[in-house]
Amino acid sequence: MDLKKQAALHALQYIRSGNVIGLGSGSTMALFIKALGASLKSGELSDIVAVPTSEETAQQAREVGVKLSTLDECERLDVAIDGADEVDNNLNLIKGLGRALLREKVVATHADEFIIIVDKTKLVSRLGTRGPLPIEVVSFAVDSQIRWLTQLGCVAELWLSDNGLALLTDNGNPIVRCWFDDGIDNPKHLAALIKSRTGIVEHGLFLDMATKVIVAHETRITEMESAR
Repeated sequence: MDLKKQAALHALQYIRSGNVIGLGSGSTMALFIKALGASLKSGELSDIVAVPTSEETAQQAREVGVKLSTLDECERLDVAIDGADEVDNNLNLIKGLGRALLREKVVATHADEFIIIVDKTKLVSRLGTRGPLPIEVVSFAVDSQIRWLTQLGCVAELWLSDNGLALLTDNGNPIVRCWFDDGIDNPKHLAALIKSRTGIVEHGLFLDMATKVIVAHETRITEMESAR
């Protein structure tokens, strides 16, 4: 069985009938949503209400019969399930290469539990070693943000589609990808620095947020839990 699917199926045990849940975005989440829909259809689960983090996730959920809501209607979420691009030993994450980082972070902050589902390839000893850090910015003066981000010791570039146009989030904002040759030395310091910059909407560092990380390996599933 595909490792992503194994992680997705394992996460279903943390969903209870009557839960209000957050649904993240990405390929692993697509598998989770499909499994969730099957559990609702079979009667194993019932009365689930979900808040999606992207239009794509919302469409996937509708197709399998998951009832959707919004954070305006749901004050708290029992649990949010999401994938990640990187996970370090302290359960810190890089997320956002599915271009939904802002909504994913908003949804996660409303959840009593934030459970991440990944395969073993997403585990890193230092964030920023597998791929870039995505940063959502306003469309005004994008080049100035890229120049500023480059001063932080990375190679920053506007994320473009195959036709050369800027890829936009569901919020209509472009994303800058930041590549760090040796990974990110101090994620908390970097996160605070980036967040303080006017014109930057959000970054893909999800620090001290995950409560549990489900990891699929070839022969087993492991769980990493937050000490918080």
